[in-house]
Amino acid sequence: MDFDGVIARLNDLIRVKQPESFNSSWILRHAPECYRYIQRNIRLEVGGIDWDRITCALERKSQRRWTPVHWRKKKTLYENQSEVDVVLNNYRDKLFVFIAPQNQDDRRMRDVIAISLVRLSQNGNTLAKQELLELLLFSVEEWVANYTWLSRWSGYDEKIKELLEGCIRRYRYTGSFLRYVYKTLEYAGRGIRPLYAFSLNEPVFEKGASRIDSFGCDPAIGEICSYARGVARRIAT
Repeated sequence: MDFDGVIARLNDLIRVKQPESFNSSWILRHAPECYRYIQRNIRLEVGGIDWDRITCALERKSQRRWTPVHWRKKKTLYENQSEVDVVLNNYRDKLFVFIAPQNQDDRRMRDVIAISLVRLSQNGNTLAKQELLELLLFSVEEWVANYTWLSRWSGYDEKIKELLEGCIRRYRYTGSFLRYVYKTLEYAGRGIRPLYAFSLNEPVFEKGASRIDSFGCDPAIGEICSYARGVARRIAT
């Protein structure tokens, strides 16, 4: 049995049995010969089975059914730089893919690196999450600068970080992690009001007036308000 044979066998098995979800225990129970091959040959750099390599090779409709045994189990947080280094050292000359991927191969490599760090983070390694966040921000900054739908995230750095942490925590099945992040930003950004920068000295329609002339402090409430068009709007306390 080889890798392609294992994938073909699992695809056939899932197609016939139609489980609502499956995991490593399901594979061991229904295809022990496949499990033994995977256990011997498909390994992670830091130890354990590389289930992402298996599930990403399955038919796409089967990938969403993958539910790891450890999913949603509470993890003990820890710091282990050596685990992070094992991953990064294998791809040290490929980290540019988070800044400027040139082709589809670069984008696939970006996902491989990201998912390796995602799994370490989900196991509780806080240093892996910190490293991944720093790498992801390179890609997100490029998206925000170049894609209209994501440009509204400009200036919302803390919200972006919270959203990325949520993506790392929730990511379950093997698809493109960066595509998952992109679509999450796109959907979550629909309710965000873009931040616009302008000078208070900028002239407005009224002759001889500048934008700062429409601001003032309301002594009754002690807040700065905009009095544009005669309507007081609260700006900040």
